Amino acid sequence: MATERKRGDRKDGKRVISSDPMQTFMPFIMGDRTDNEALLNATFDMTAVVNYLKKKNDRNPQFRYTIFHVVIAALAKTIYLRPRMNIFIAGHRQYQRDEISFCFTAKNKMADNAGEFVMYLVAEDGSNLVEQIHDKICTEVYKTRSESEKGNQSNDTNKMMAIFNRIPRPVLRFVIRVLNWLNYHDIMPEAIRSVDPYRATVFISNLGSIKLEASYHHLINWSLNSIFVLANRMHKMPFFNDDGTYEMKDGMSFGFTIDERIADGFYFGKSLSLFKNILAHPEILDDKLSDPIDKYIEKEDWYE
Repeated sequence: MATERKRGDRKDGKRVISSDPMQTFMPFIMGDRTDNEALLNATFDMTAVVNYLKKKNDRNPQFRYTIFHVVIAALAKTIYLRPRMNIFIAGHRQYQRDEISFCFTAKNKMADNAGEFVMYLVAEDGSNLVEQIHDKICTEVYKTRSESEKGNQSNDTNKMMAIFNRIPRPVLRFVIRVLNWLNYHDIMPEAIRSVDPYRATVFISNLGSIKLEASYHHLINWSLNSIFVLANRMHKMPFFNDDGTYEMKDGMSFGFTIDERIADGFYFGKSLSLFKNILAHPEILDDKLSDPIDKYIEKEDWYE
């Protein structure tokens, strides 16, 4: 997705020149990222996803597909079709990110004293989207857990954090201030930028994997991440019909914390509607990232 650099662009994104004066002015008057958190909560019917996963796992029982793989693929498709969701603010300017990327943390094993590692993945075009996400996650998780069992620290992000942790506290605070300045001016050393987990489009927490639910997680001012998603546990819940009756279905709630400077509420709402429709038609995710979706979903005003 990278394009040729022009003056004013960054190494990791293309500058967005908005025709809306408010969009240009907002980064100067509205403080940092954590001062601009917009919180969206939604609960979706996951019946179609459950049936979709059953069919896929019947064909592939050894390396199973999970709800998490589908959610990440659906987010990637949504962001591809709604590109303002992939904007970040740096140096009081808006930039369109070159890639659609995700970051999350995982434990080496389900135990209180187990270590955590950070995983960063990029959704690429050219192949089956959900299969690509599944394979990348399974490969990296297996590799990291295998290295952990050997006592090795194979994850580059964890290695970099271990290096910074050796720096005395007063010095480290100064170093972080310097790094923030370097990021503001787009001169961050590549060795640090390339392993920074918070450069991702979406930082996602898979709370469902530990049987928890929450509605909110804060953003952070460090780096470039504009969206934090909480994917809660799936369970049976009532879904009401127009006549007041209801049906018990597999449902899942999500919490979206978004830097409101990247778009307006109307754009966020249409993006959420698209995400909901993709989850209702998960066969979309068996296509490439760039493939159109109008053969699955009736064309609506959010699909351009």
